[in-house]
Amino acid sequence: MIPKTTLIVGAIGVVCTVLSTAVACSNKAQQPYNDAQRTRVQNDSPATVGNMPDGFSNWSRKCDGPDMVYTIYHNDSPYGGIAVVANDPRCTGGAR
Repeated sequence: MIPKTTLIVGAIGVVCTVLSTAVACSNKAQQPYNDAQRTRVQNDSPATVGNMPDGFSNWSRKCDGPDMVYTIYHNDSPYGGIAVVANDPRCTGGAR
């Protein structure tokens, strides 16, 4: 049989761990973009957009400096994807 004091100390440890985690996470939620530096440079140039038939993901692409950036999304889904092709010839002026 486990002594009551061991159970109490263990329960206090669990409660402290849960509270510490909750406090740490709530601080992060209140400080958006605090983990990475941001510049004031924005790339708001137009993108090429492809609309696929119903039930398939849609996509867009555009150059960001020398890189081609692709995004994939589905209209009702909260998820999407991104891919980057570094030094794409279409962005660096090398495409024929």
